[in-house]
Amino acid sequence: MKIYKKEIVIETKKDIEFVDITDKVQEIIDNSGIREGQVLIYMPHTTMGVAINHNEPMLLQDFARVLYRIAPIDDQYSHDLFELKKATKSDGRSNGHSHCKQIIVGGSEVVPIEKGKMFLTERQSIFAVEFDGGRKRNFLVQVTGL
Repeated sequence: MKIYKKEIVIETKKDIEFVDITDKVQEIIDNSGIREGQVLIYMPHTTMGVAINHNEPMLLQDFARVLYRIAPIDDQYSHDLFELKKATKSDGRSNGHSHCKQIIVGGSEVVPIEKGKMFLTERQSIFAVEFDGGRKRNFLVQVTGL
């Protein structure tokens, strides 16, 4: 079994943003030489997720609206009470809502690889999902197989 990994850096612009990373992930698979196996997409952030769904602009707007409704920015989050937390230093962002969105969406996805291609349908795309943008973000793509 072979393992190939690469770190990708992207820059987000919006509070909630769906960045299609499908082509970047496929490029890493192509460079890996692995034809059969799986690819792991992992976001090492607690305010950013990864999701697989249809890349249709109005649907992406629906996803953002639902996420805003589930964890509204203007709600009260205990995490945002930095003055009560002695061991944590704030970066100035009140982002309890972002952490809540990430726990719902999740921070990783695994996709099977067959004949060097991800086993995704024509309507599926892989998204890095920003919940606390804009920021410069990194994520890991790890390809394993033969």
